[in-house]
Amino acid sequence: MPAGQDRTSKPHPAPGLPRRRVLRTGAGVVAGAATLPLLDACAATTSDGVGADGRVTIEMWHGQNEIGAKAIEGLAADFNRSQSRIRVNASGGGVVADAMLQKVTAALAAGAFPDIAYIFGSDLASIARSPKVVDLTGVMHDGDPPWNGFWPSVREAVTLHGKVRAAPSLLDSLAVACNTRLFQRAGIPLPRPGWTWPEFVATAKKLTDAGHGVFGTAWPGAGDEDTVWRLWPMVWDLGGDVIAPDGKSIGFADAGKRALETVAQLVADKSVYIDPKPGSEQMYQVFTSGRMGMVITGPWQLPNIVESKLPYDVVPMPTYSGKPLTISGPDTWTVFDNGKARSRAAVEFVRWLITPAQDVRWDIGGGSLPLSRQTEAESAWQRHSADTVGLPVFTKALETARVRPIHPAYPQISQATGEAVVSVLLGRASPAKAVRRCADKADAALLIPR
Repeated sequence: MPAGQDRTSKPHPAPGLPRRRVLRTGAGVVAGAATLPLLDACAATTSDGVGADGRVTIEMWHGQNEIGAKAIEGLAADFNRSQSRIRVNASGGGVVADAMLQKVTAALAAGAFPDIAYIFGSDLASIARSPKVVDLTGVMHDGDPPWNGFWPSVREAVTLHGKVRAAPSLLDSLAVACNTRLFQRAGIPLPRPGWTWPEFVATAKKLTDAGHGVFGTAWPGAGDEDTVWRLWPMVWDLGGDVIAPDGKSIGFADAGKRALETVAQLVADKSVYIDPKPGSEQMYQVFTSGRMGMVITGPWQLPNIVESKLPYDVVPMPTYSGKPLTISGPDTWTVFDNGKARSRAAVEFVRWLITPAQDVRWDIGGGSLPLSRQTEAESAWQRHSADTVGLPVFTKALETARVRPIHPAYPQISQATGEAVVSVLLGRASPAKAVRRCADKADAALLIPR
């Protein structure tokens, strides 16, 4: 969830719009005037959610727009038809997913909150501090598919201090989409698995044609999470980490500098398009218009690339070591305690939702990758994957994908890192100076008791 504050996280495309642009548009539109009517409506239901007929009604805030909303609401309707004990009221919650953390936080304070909410993976640590978040450890470890059937990045993204604090929802990964026509014109072969960041830089330079307005590649320059999470695979590959083992400082003082030196080289070569607006919509438009050779992106962008009729292919992320490594930004279905009856019903629905038969429908309809190897093996996914150029690359990347730390200070670390990346992109600071400034702010956030 490229994934506002996680605002890649981050991530359900409306027609013609990148999925993460749709989810993360309006991150500043928090609860606002829309909150109170929804809270009142929620409060109007019986406290235990059990009707006179014995059926339990639960509220789900999914935060999706357009295609994603249609997919999840269709699944909820099918669940309602499949049995008579539980009714799921699935709605967007009055906000897009960008603002769900603020909306749910306000709802918890008011004492009128949903039973299930779509929470970005990087926001889970913040929301899980509430005693109203249901512990799903036993449910997930004993569920279907089996716990070990989920990708490692999925398991890590929902686990905090050894406990499973949410169920997985949306899953993605990063890879590199390539304009094959521009590669052919430049006489450059498509990159192969195991290629390196120096090769990425050299390739971007060769693909750049300033006279025709062609860029080798792009990088988001808004300073948000979309700017930041592309840096983490580079940091990890160089031996760094987001947070140091002692938990008191960043773990990328050296690795971050070296990674930003790669970014600085792209700037020096004038081969990188810098998108100053949140959502990265402009850089994707440049790519789909045929004026960019490579773009680091996720599977959510494939429908737009296909719609543009651009000849393309997808290759794994480059690394420094030559070993496969990428990042995944899983998001979650977080369950809240509105009493035993509603909690049990919410857990039952979430368990149903993440089983392969349902997960594959959500993945195809909502723009996600399969949560588990069992879903990946579903015939519907196999057909979808075979029909979509590049999709198998994103799925295979899950085998080595890592996730951002589930830590309440991550939003502050991300903000400081985003400022560092932008300062290098705009030539305002050297990589070394940018990382030092980042460390000052991020380390201070890590020292705050939580």
